[in-house]
Amino acid sequence: MTTQAQPPVGRPIPTPDAASQAFFDGAKAHKLLLRFCPACSRWLAPASDACDSCFSDQLEWKEASGKGEIYTFGIMHQVLHPGFKDEVPYNVVQVELAEGPRIMSNIVGTPNDQIKVGMKVEVMFDVLSPDVTVPKFKAI
Repeated sequence: MTTQAQPPVGRPIPTPDAASQAFFDGAKAHKLLLRFCPACSRWLAPASDACDSCFSDQLEWKEASGKGEIYTFGIMHQVLHPGFKDEVPYNVVQVELAEGPRIMSNIVGTPNDQIKVGMKVEVMFDVLSPDVTVPKFKAI
Protein backbone atom coordinates (compact mmCIF):
# COMPACT_ATOMS: atom_id res chain seq x y z
CA MET A 1 0.00 0.00 0.00
CA THR A 2 1.33 3.39 -0.98
CA THR A 3 0.36 6.56 0.78
CA GLN A 4 0.85 10.03 -0.50
CA ALA A 5 1.45 13.09 1.59
CA GLN A 6 -1.60 15.27 1.84
CA PRO A 7 -1.17 18.77 0.44
CA PRO A 8 -1.09 21.45 3.12
CA VAL A 9 -4.47 22.88 4.01
CA GLY A 10 -4.57 26.62 3.60
CA ARG A 11 -6.19 29.08 5.87
CA PRO A 12 -9.88 29.54 5.07
CA ILE A 13 -10.66 32.75 3.23
CA PRO A 14 -14.11 34.37 3.43
CA THR A 15 -16.21 34.34 0.29
CA PRO A 16 -18.08 37.63 -0.10
CA ASP A 17 -21.71 37.34 -1.12
CA ALA A 18 -24.22 39.95 -2.26
CA ALA A 19 -24.95 41.01 1.33
CA SER A 20 -21.29 41.36 2.35
CA GLN A 21 -19.63 42.52 -0.88
CA ALA A 22 -19.65 46.22 0.10
CA PHE A 23 -17.96 45.38 3.42
CA PHE A 24 -15.20 43.45 1.65
CA ASP A 25 -14.86 46.11 -1.07
CA GLY A 26 -14.36 48.69 1.69
CA ALA A 27 -11.78 46.52 3.45
CA LYS A 28 -9.89 46.07 0.17
CA ALA A 29 -9.74 49.90 -0.01
CA HIS A 30 -8.61 49.95 3.66
CA LYS A 31 -11.89 51.38 4.90
CA LEU A 32 -14.01 49.87 7.67
CA LEU A 33 -17.58 50.07 6.41
CA LEU A 34 -20.57 49.58 8.70
CA ARG A 35 -24.28 49.72 8.09
CA PHE A 36 -25.88 53.04 8.98
CA CYS A 37 -29.55 53.91 9.39
CA PRO A 38 -30.19 57.45 8.12
CA ALA A 39 -33.75 57.34 9.53
CA CYS A 40 -32.51 57.33 13.14
CA SER A 41 -28.76 57.98 12.74
CA ARG A 42 -27.81 54.62 14.24
CA TRP A 43 -24.68 52.61 13.36
CA LEU A 44 -25.18 48.88 12.92
CA ALA A 45 -23.03 45.81 12.48
CA PRO A 46 -22.02 44.92 8.90
CA ALA A 47 -24.41 41.94 8.74
CA SER A 48 -27.48 44.00 9.63
CA ASP A 49 -30.25 44.16 7.06
CA ALA A 50 -32.64 46.29 9.13
CA CYS A 51 -32.25 48.80 11.93
CA ASP A 52 -32.80 47.23 15.34
CA SER A 53 -34.01 50.57 16.69
CA CYS A 54 -36.52 51.94 14.14
CA PHE A 55 -36.83 48.80 11.94
CA SER A 56 -36.01 50.70 8.75
CA ASP A 57 -34.55 48.57 5.99
CA GLN A 58 -33.19 51.61 4.13
CA LEU A 59 -29.61 51.19 5.38
CA GLU A 60 -26.45 52.66 3.88
CA TRP A 61 -22.82 51.59 4.00
CA LYS A 62 -20.79 54.27 5.77
CA GLU A 63 -17.12 54.50 6.72
CA ALA A 64 -16.47 54.12 10.45
CA SER A 65 -13.58 55.67 12.35
CA GLY A 66 -11.91 52.30 12.90
CA LYS A 67 -11.27 53.10 16.55
CA GLY A 68 -12.66 51.21 19.50
CA GLU A 69 -11.80 49.08 22.48
CA ILE A 70 -11.71 45.41 23.31
CA TYR A 71 -15.05 44.37 24.76
CA THR A 72 -14.09 40.72 25.34
CA PHE A 73 -11.61 38.19 23.98
CA GLY A 74 -10.49 34.59 24.05
CA ILE A 75 -7.27 32.78 23.26
CA MET A 76 -7.63 29.76 21.01
CA HIS A 77 -5.34 26.86 21.94
CA GLN A 78 -7.01 24.07 19.97
CA VAL A 79 -6.63 23.57 16.26
CA LEU A 80 -10.23 23.72 15.05
CA HIS A 81 -9.21 24.00 11.38
CA PRO A 82 -5.94 22.64 9.96
CA GLY A 83 -5.29 25.96 8.22
CA PHE A 84 -4.64 27.55 11.63
CA LYS A 85 -2.31 24.85 13.02
CA ASP A 86 0.75 27.09 12.78
CA GLU A 87 -1.03 30.02 14.45
CA VAL A 88 -2.18 28.55 17.78
CA PRO A 89 -2.44 30.05 20.25
CA TYR A 90 -4.20 32.98 18.60
CA ASN A 91 -6.65 35.57 19.88
CA VAL A 92 -10.23 36.24 18.90
CA VAL A 93 -11.57 39.58 20.10
CA GLN A 94 -14.84 41.41 20.09
CA VAL A 95 -14.15 45.09 19.47
CA GLU A 96 -16.70 47.69 20.48
CA LEU A 97 -16.28 50.39 17.88
CA ALA A 98 -16.48 54.09 18.74
CA GLU A 99 -19.71 54.19 16.70
CA GLY A 100 -21.31 51.52 18.93
CA PRO A 101 -21.46 48.20 17.05
CA ARG A 102 -19.23 45.29 18.03
CA ILE A 103 -17.34 43.17 15.54
CA MET A 104 -15.22 40.04 15.86
CA SER A 105 -11.61 40.12 14.74
CA ASN A 106 -8.05 39.62 15.95
CA ILE A 107 -5.47 41.82 17.65
CA VAL A 108 -2.10 41.91 15.90
CA GLY A 109 1.22 43.12 17.26
CA THR A 110 0.36 42.52 20.92
CA PRO A 111 1.32 39.33 22.76
CA ASN A 112 -1.76 37.35 23.79
CA ASP A 113 -0.88 37.65 27.50
CA GLN A 114 -0.97 41.47 27.22
CA ILE A 115 -4.45 41.75 25.69
CA LYS A 116 -6.92 43.32 28.12
CA VAL A 117 -10.59 44.23 28.12
CA GLY A 118 -10.85 47.98 27.56
CA MET A 119 -7.62 48.15 25.54
CA LYS A 120 -7.88 50.91 22.93
CA VAL A 121 -7.45 49.68 19.38
CA GLU A 122 -7.61 50.88 15.80
CA VAL A 123 -8.27 49.03 12.58
CA MET A 124 -5.63 47.80 10.18
CA PHE A 125 -6.12 45.49 7.24
CA ASP A 126 -4.85 42.00 6.44
CA VAL A 127 -4.71 41.06 2.77
CA LEU A 128 -5.65 37.35 2.59
CA SER A 129 -5.77 37.09 -1.20
CA PRO A 130 -5.88 39.44 -4.18
CA ASP A 131 -9.67 39.58 -3.75
CA VAL A 132 -10.16 39.45 0.02
CA THR A 133 -8.89 41.81 2.71
CA VAL A 134 -10.17 41.66 6.29
CA PRO A 135 -10.08 44.18 9.13
CA LYS A 136 -7.92 43.37 12.13
CA PHE A 137 -6.95 45.61 15.01
CA LYS A 138 -3.81 46.87 16.73
CA ALA A 139 -3.36 48.48 20.13
CA ILE A 140 -2.99 52.26 20.27
